[in-house]
Amino acid sequence: LSTTGFILSIPEKAQAGRAKFYFDRAFKKGENGDYYGAISDFTKVIELNPKDAVAYYNRGWNKGKLKDYYGEISDYNKAIEIDPNYKRAYFNRGLSKSDLKDYYGAISDYIKAIELDPTYIKAYINRSIAKERIGDINSACSDAKKAVSLGHTASDNQTWIQKNC
Repeated sequence: LSTTGFILSIPEKAQAGRAKFYFDRAFKKGENGDYYGAISDFTKVIELNPKDAVAYYNRGWNKGKLKDYYGEISDYNKAIEIDPNYKRAYFNRGLSKSDLKDYYGAISDYIKAIELDPTYIKAYINRSIAKERIGDINSACSDAKKAVSLGHTASDNQTWIQKNC
């Protein structure tokens, strides 16, 4: 409680500086594979600024690296609650749901990411994969072809389209 009182008495500018320090350090830790350290520092950022959607997003990403998919989804949920137009949070939440084999949930998130950015190639590709996994081959083909029309050139996607569409 005394720490909270101290934190609240620090001027906003100093708090923002501390948050940036922890954010930058957390980001570097995550890039270097120190996912636990990154999560800890992103948690400090969130304590300093509970409305930082990017901190929630990045903490979620680090949780995903540790295969904590439910924790990852929870952080993406919070990022989306703060910023409903955060397309990467929808996309990554879709990836997490796919990892949990919740393909319908993943498809729903990819749809939202595509609504926010109709040229989001990765969302079309991953929605195609999720649709294929639930047996909706025609729709999967449509998404794969859309990704190609937007400029996706991966040969495995081209081969899949030739075999299945």
